[in-house]
Parts: sequence; structure tokens; C-alpha cells
Amino acid sequence: MAVSGAASGFNYGSDKSGLVWGFLIDPGATAAPATIPIGAADALRWMAAPQPGQFIWLHFNLSNTASERWLRQHASLADEFYATLHQGSRSTRIEIADNALIAVVNDVLHGFSLDSAEISTLWAHVTPHAVISARRKPLASIERLRQDVLQGAPLRSSSELLVHLLRDQADVLVNIVRDAVARVDTIEDRLLAGRLTRQREDLGALRRVLVRLQRLLAPEPAALFRLLQRPPVWVHGDDRQDLRQATEEFTVVLSDLAALQERIKLLQEEIAARVNEDNARSLYLLTIVTVMALPINLIAGLLGMNVGGVPLAENGHGFWIVCGLIATFTTAAGWLLLRLQRNT
Repeated sequence: MAVSGAASGFNYGSDKSGLVWGFLIDPGATAAPATIPIGAADALRWMAAPQPGQFIWLHFNLSNTASERWLRQHASLADEFYATLHQGSRSTRIEIADNALIAVVNDVLHGFSLDSAEISTLWAHVTPHAVISARRKPLASIERLRQDVLQGAPLRSSSELLVHLLRDQADVLVNIVRDAVARVDTIEDRLLAGRLTRQREDLGALRRVLVRLQRLLAPEPAALFRLLQRPPVWVHGDDRQDLRQATEEFTVVLSDLAALQERIKLLQEEIAARVNEDNARSLYLLTIVTVMALPINLIAGLLGMNVGGVPLAENGHGFWIVCGLIATFTTAAGWLLLRLQRNT
């Protein structure tokens, strides 16, 4: 089969049909390459006469309005696939429709960072002879899968390609968790060192990102359970086991994500407790200063009244006598506060 140059180079755009890239995969190839990049025209010719033992993978950009039109005209996809493209619920799941697997996978964008936390959706339609995937924005896991396919990763079937995608998504999520753990470790070290600046705000933003990732990336348990209990007949035993293992790996990663969220919550509570302690200490010091200044303000107020009979007004040592009284009352108030503090 001729190789089309339209899809041989990688970019985030697509050709006039909306195809970003396409591959013809022959698991049993020995002399020829097992993976051949193809374009839309080559895909049409192959779909008109599918070869036994081979399958194709076509990846489309839904931002190109021609993508869905091309799929409806040339690809025999289940109606449920088009329904998932336009429905509001985009929870991660894999379902069976017309003997095909329909996967809705939420993934982070290519070039993801914890500060932006951008997530988008990938839709996939998997049959024994074709894998049709589509997205609106470039995603990290699908690009990892493409790189593995280009490097000759062995793929026995189209269902194994889907399993590979789930594992790549789990690997991407593992890297995100590692980056988040490193950031939390740094904040915790600063907390233990007593250098509190904006750690509480940083932890709050990080926790919101992780909660959003867990909510969107966590697969629906019921959908996966139904799939693993009654998979399509063309999904072989090894592929079923691989799908079950990929699901378990993903569950472990999500458990680590939940544990990290709990750790962040505990750090937030510790920071809040320290802030409350600092506020209480500041309020206590302010109270001491106010109480110790009370005799001074009281005596100054009494002696400052413009009425007759102000004591010591005619005494030459009246000023020093008043200062002595103020010092005595202040010392007594300070001694009383210290005694009360020791008793508590």
C-alpha cells in the first residue's frame, strides 16, 4: 500500500478530512514493517477491502468540522459513538455498542502543568479491524501512544491498542502525582522550618487541581465491571487480562492521588492551627500591653480634668509623686498578669 505524505509528519492540525494521523498495523508482519503511516485516501482503500490480521488506527481532530462529516460518510461507526461526542457527561468510561468498544477518556493536554491543569476528552471507537479516535485538543497520553507505535511497539490487536492507551494515561497521571508530591514536600519542608508565606494558598490551589483530576480521570466502576464481565467475543483472553490489569493499575494511581489529597488536607489544617496560634499569641500580647497601660491612661485622665481640687497641683514634687504612683500600679499589674500566666 502506498504511504501518504499528508500524515507522515506530526502536528496538531489535520488534513482536509480532519485526519491528524493514521497507521496500518499488521501484527503478523515479518518482512515488511508492522506499522505503516497512512492518510485518509489510503484508509478508504483499506476499509473497502480489509485484510485479515491487520487493523488501522485513525486519529481525528474534532476542531476541524470536516472530521465528523468524513466519519459519517466513510466509517461505519455505532450511533452511540456520535451520541457521546455531543452529550454533556464526559466521565471516563468504556462501553459496548453494536459489538464495538466505545471509550470516553479524559486526559491532560499536551504540555500539561499543575498551574494550568487543562483537561480535555478523547473519544475512541474500537472494532477488530479499526480504531477510530478523536479529540478537540492535543492530549498527552495519545501522543505517548503514537510515539510508541512509531517506535514499533508490538500490538497484537486493536483492543491491545486501547489497553496501551489506558496504561499511557496512567503513566501520565503517575508523573503528575510525582510532581505534586515534590511540590508538597517542598511546602512541608518550609512549614517545618517555620517559613510561612503563601503555602496555604499554594496547597489550596494544588488540592483543587488534584480533586478535579480525580473526578474527571477516574473511570466509572460500573461501566468497567460490565465490560470485564461480558467483553465482546473478538476481545481475546490475553487482551481481557491486560484490560483488567490496566484498570487495576489505574485504580492504584487514583488511590495515590486520593492519599496525596488527604496529606494536603492535613498540611492545610496544620498551617491553619499555626496561624491561629500566632493570632492568639499576638492578641495575648496586645491584651498585656493594654492592661499595663491602663493605670497610666486612668491617672492621666483624672489629672487632666479642668476642675478644682486636682491633688498635688500646688506641691513642688507632685509630678514625681504621680510618676511613682503610675510606676507602682504598672508594676503591680504586670506582676499580677505574670502570676496569672504561670498558674494557667
